[in-house]
Amino acid sequence: MVESYITSVNLLDITLALSKYTYLITGTLTIGFLLSLTFLTPNYNGVIHHRTLAIAKRTQILAFIWSLSTLVFIVGTLAEILEVGFLEALDLTTLRSFLTQISLGRFLIFQAICALLIAILIGFTTRVTHLTLMLVIAIAAIASPVFQSHTASSGSHLIAIGTLIVHVIALSLWIGGLAAILLNKELDRVLALKRFSAMALWVALSVIISGSINGLIRMNFAEAWNGTYATLLIVKIALTAALLLIANVVRSRYQRSLEITKLLWFEFAFLISIMFMGTLLSRTAPPTREEAVDPIEALVGLPYPGNPDLNTWLFEYKPDALILAILILSALLYFKGVRILRKRGDYWPIGRTISFILGLLIINYAINGAIGIYAHFAFSYHMIEHMILGMIAPIPIVLSAPITLALRTLPGGRDAEDEGVRNLLIRFLHSRYSKVITNPAVALLIFDGSLFALYFTGLFGDLMGSHIGHLFMNIHFLLAGILFFHVIVGVDPNPNRPPNVVRIVILFAAMSIHAFFSIALMSSTSLLDGGYYAGIGNPMNLDLLENQYTGGAIGWAMGEIPILIALAAAFIQWMRDDKKETNRIDRSAARASAMGEADDLAKYNQYLAELARKDQQGN
Repeated sequence: MVESYITSVNLLDITLALSKYTYLITGTLTIGFLLSLTFLTPNYNGVIHHRTLAIAKRTQILAFIWSLSTLVFIVGTLAEILEVGFLEALDLTTLRSFLTQISLGRFLIFQAICALLIAILIGFTTRVTHLTLMLVIAIAAIASPVFQSHTASSGSHLIAIGTLIVHVIALSLWIGGLAAILLNKELDRVLALKRFSAMALWVALSVIISGSINGLIRMNFAEAWNGTYATLLIVKIALTAALLLIANVVRSRYQRSLEITKLLWFEFAFLISIMFMGTLLSRTAPPTREEAVDPIEALVGLPYPGNPDLNTWLFEYKPDALILAILILSALLYFKGVRILRKRGDYWPIGRTISFILGLLIINYAINGAIGIYAHFAFSYHMIEHMILGMIAPIPIVLSAPITLALRTLPGGRDAEDEGVRNLLIRFLHSRYSKVITNPAVALLIFDGSLFALYFTGLFGDLMGSHIGHLFMNIHFLLAGILFFHVIVGVDPNPNRPPNVVRIVILFAAMSIHAFFSIALMSSTSLLDGGYYAGIGNPMNLDLLENQYTGGAIGWAMGEIPILIALAAAFIQWMRDDKKETNRIDRSAARASAMGEADDLAKYNQYLAELARKDQQGN
């Protein structure tokens, strides 16, 4: 009996390891093949070439295997949790509970559904824009289980989760892109490698930096280096170091196709080995300190820093590594765009660059600084964070014209038929989806309507209780604000740009709706957090209902000022538009006068005189 149980456990361990490695490999290959279809091979007027349809078929097969292996891993994980056999874990009631009530189950089934969705949809489209959307879905799917990995329960939660997500995404792009170049003969290998090399350095740096930080977090005490986990980590580090040497040789000699192929296979083999080490690490419990667990940190993901004072307001900093990575990447891409313009002698206003960096710094402080930290412990601080992300930070971002910079610096296609990244952006800006969301009424609905949907439906309490929920709220606040202020005061091109008077009306409407929301929040006699702040022990010892009232008052006060600033900016832009129109009319009149022709005003007066003459003749 004991031997039978041990054998069952060993088989289950093998099943879990193989199914996880399979879904990681097939998920990574799916990402790489989608990357090759969208960016590594020429397209023809936004449609993939018929020669690359075979790659799409292989992607479909890989996505199906990805979904199936994830389902196998789900059942195996449930069997391991319940300490039962694999077949016993197939009970539908138990499975339904695991997939709907347990976070790990929800993330895994999300991955399986996304993979299945890609497998189905890729058979019905050849448009590059649709394949790009599938690539985004695939990246989100492969990263989703990270939120419930060993790292999710370790210390330095925000840094650990963020760095691991960056690590998984970057490694998937690196391995997947390289595999697509090697395994698909339909690709022009030299061209694909040249395009892939443009992003390979960014991806490699992301893998190294994120992996190093994540490893330091787990292995930050002497005893941690004794054991299986430390051995696997050392092997992974050694493989990565060897890989960097090979990759450096590959990137410097990509013109010689025969030699490059051999080196690429070596690089690919090392990457697969690194992924295998990562799979073994994920199946091995990381070392832990023997010390008391902070109950607040276990619930919230970061320790309570003590009551706020001037020192904490200025210097308290607990970065969410994923948000920080996005901000750093955004800054680097913006600087690269400005550098491209300067190298070819084009002018870019320094004020726009300063505006963009100012916006990023505001976002960083709101999420990672004292405000973002205390937002986990008090509703009033959450509302300050919300107002900064939704109404203050977006203004300098939209005034920095990032879309204009992208349109002027992104590469186009190789010829008139090949749509490059720049053309894809233009196609998106002119798409029906873009026209819908940039409609002033829709932008206002997203901007202000989501306030009521979030705070008065019970959704707020659910989202506050998880890292991904908090992350979703922050990103939503920021993007909703950027969209709204882009429509109202943005300097970037907008094919759906409303007339000046409509923008003024929308701003007054936003001000009124926001005031109504704040009053409704202040008038509420029940808590809207679903018991979240009480559930974490209310470490700030607040009267939660009174603090909610304070949050509503803060929202009202902080919401009016940015809208008034936007209103002033809209009036200034209106006056500038009128001045441009007046100058245009004057130039047209001067041009007509120089040619001995009547200008527009004279023609209009002649038209009125002719109408008057006809009326007199009729009488």
